[in-house]
Parts: sequence; C-alpha cells; structure tokens
Amino acid sequence: MFAVFRNYPDKDLAQIGEDHLRNDLSSEDRSHLRSAASKVSTHTAVGSILGLGLGITLASRIHANRVVLYNATKAVSRPTELVFANGHRAIHPPDALVRRPDAATYAAFGLGGVFLGGELGFLSGSASAGRYISGYPESKKRVEQAFRKFQVDGLKREIDILEGKRKGEYSWEKMKERAAGMVSNLRA
Repeated sequence: MFAVFRNYPDKDLAQIGEDHLRNDLSSEDRSHLRSAASKVSTHTAVGSILGLGLGITLASRIHANRVVLYNATKAVSRPTELVFANGHRAIHPPDALVRRPDAATYAAFGLGGVFLGGELGFLSGSASAGRYISGYPESKKRVEQAFRKFQVDGLKREIDILEGKRKGEYSWEKMKERAAGMVSNLRA
C-alpha cells in the first residue's frame, strides 16, 4: 500500500519522464495510461481495506477463543495468594489482566492484513492494467517506445553523473554538501 503513495525522489528523472509523456504520446495514449494507473491504485486500495477487515476478523476470532478458554478455566478453583517458605505472601494477579483485549493481536493482524491485501491488490491491479493497455495494441506500442526512450535518457543522465559532467541529486558531491550542512546544524 505504501508503495503507491511514494514519490520518486529524483526530480530530474521525473521531469524526463514527464517530457516523454508529453512529447512521445498522444492525448489518447496518456488517457489510457491514466486509466491503467487508476486501476492499479483502486485495486490496491480495495485490497488494503479487505485485508484490514480480514485481519481484524481473525484477531477477533482469536480473542473470542481466548475468552472461551478463560471461561473454561475460570470454573477451576485457583489460589488467591502464594505463601513462600520464608513467610512472604504474594497476591495472585487479578483476572482482569487476563480478560483485557489484546491490542497487540489486533494491531499485528490488522497491519498484516493491510500489507497482504495491499500487495495482492497491487498485483491484481497491475495485471488488470496490463490487460487494459494490451487491449489497445497501437497505443501499447507507442507507450513501450516512449518508455524505451525514457530509459535511454535516464541512462545517459546516469552516465553523465558518473563521468562527473553533471551533478545529480544523489552524486557524491551533493551527499558531502548535505552531510556538511547536517554537521553544521548539529554544532549550532
């Protein structure tokens, strides 16, 4: 789920992608891509919600089984305090601690359900988007061509950064500048 909301950190690369979308594709192709992208995000959101529901349901079933087990053992007489050999007395913990809802169970199963549902939704949305784009063979061909051009431009940009012709957002010099800025902020 969280992968859907992530922004790409490199603004230059995002700009190259936007340029290719604008220049290499027709408005109809962009519309098809937007529809395919909305399919992915819709499937991911629905999968996350269903996963959350499933996780909470499983957690409540586990909690219900724990209550049944507690009620079955409640009928057995239990000591209320412990007496040690040196005469020290310790009071047995109250039953309320055992009956308290297990928040960690609900949280773990809920988050696990969100993650599992979101990932399965992302997979099904990707498959649905792929089928949708494949339904328009000419548009698919233009999109693939634009993506190849984008990859070429991105790799050229990386080569320029590695050869030192261009300072990238994540080049060594930029990282040193940021680190120096962080250190000076810490000293202040």
